Amino acid sequence: MENLPNSFNAILSKVKNKYKNDPDTYKLFENCFLNTYQTTLKKDEQGVFVITGDIPAMWLRDSSAQIRPYLTVANEDKEVAELIKGVIERQWEYILHDPYANAFNQSPSKDGHQQDLTEMSPLVWERKYEVDSLCYPIQLTYLYWKATGDNSILSDKLKKVIETVYDLWKTEQEHEEKSPYRFQRKDCRVSDTLLRDGKGGDSVKTGMTWSGFRPSDDACLYGYLIPANMFACVSLGYAQCMLEQMEESTLANKVKVLAEEIKEGIEKYGKVNHPIFGDMYVYETDGKGNVNLMDDANVPSLLSIPYLGYTDFDEPTYLNTREFILSRHNPYYYEGEVAKGIGSPHTPDHYAWHIALAIQGMTATKKEEKDKILELFKNTHGSTYFMHEGFDVDNSKKFTRSWFAWANSMFSEFVLSQIGIYVPSSPLEKANKK
Repeated sequence: MENLPNSFNAILSKVKNKYKNDPDTYKLFENCFLNTYQTTLKKDEQGVFVITGDIPAMWLRDSSAQIRPYLTVANEDKEVAELIKGVIERQWEYILHDPYANAFNQSPSKDGHQQDLTEMSPLVWERKYEVDSLCYPIQLTYLYWKATGDNSILSDKLKKVIETVYDLWKTEQEHEEKSPYRFQRKDCRVSDTLLRDGKGGDSVKTGMTWSGFRPSDDACLYGYLIPANMFACVSLGYAQCMLEQMEESTLANKVKVLAEEIKEGIEKYGKVNHPIFGDMYVYETDGKGNVNLMDDANVPSLLSIPYLGYTDFDEPTYLNTREFILSRHNPYYYEGEVAKGIGSPHTPDHYAWHIALAIQGMTATKKEEKDKILELFKNTHGSTYFMHEGFDVDNSKKFTRSWFAWANSMFSEFVLSQIGIYVPSSPLEKANKK
């Protein structure tokens, strides 16, 4: 195709050759793989701004996941590498501007949710604090560094970003006593605001770090979101590795200790012994004995634990958790006439998500399950040849968000993994090299 990086054309050729007898899969891949590159990127003097698709703001989470499949060619294509680096540098600026914000404007335009009762700024689109919003840019930085060998990314600014994230996560280990963060939204559904005058549900110190909202942008029921804390552990490990390379031993040791504290909290407070499934992880807890047994389609999720790198793909507690998640014991697992999969309270009842299908496919250890997931993708794009947010498991022509680049990128990464192309140094690549 014209006006594409040469490496993209090479990837398309590989997929087309692999699926030469399956034109639907190739057409889906071509559309979805190119979607972020062709429709969501805006270059300016601050770097690269990435919209989510139908929302003209840049989420720290979504932008990382949208650009992630392009890491597979970053080592051989300087143009693509510079593009990814531009996204990372933009993310760093946003974190340093406001580490509690999850989504940003391209300029200080005052667009977005400026009426929310929190410390908004004209550059911030939305200020829902989510632990994963800080994990994703660290992960993307590390994977970019490993993919390209570009040591220039290991800069003083990166150190400042890691210090900012470290300080915030330390503060939010004691949210009740130390956190300055408050958030309220008027005249909205309850999942769009925090209780107790914006402080959120009551929690006690556990070693984990508190989150106001889930990666769905819905409020947490309980303040310790287990998959987000798992992602924080992994991200801190990435940060430690980069800091050690930079010979920043003092900060490297601090983030190592914090990761250990968070992991200890997860393993102590984030598991239950289920009467059917045995030892398994919970979705949320408050540290006082209350737990939320569910999973949500958005990543980080419990389903995504090995994809994130917290455990191995065949770790027993994860496998028990996975069995629970992919059953009707999970209140957001749906089965219908055309599909079955994990949905979210963020979307209508009985709507499964393509993001969750991609994660299910990439965490499956049997080819049979992976092949079934691919067929589900092919049967649920609603004749659009793009992925969506949620779709009705009885009628895939009923869906939310026709332009949702995160879902398109997740599908792309799944297909690439099917033909043995992985993001360098990612848990998927490491697992398949064993």
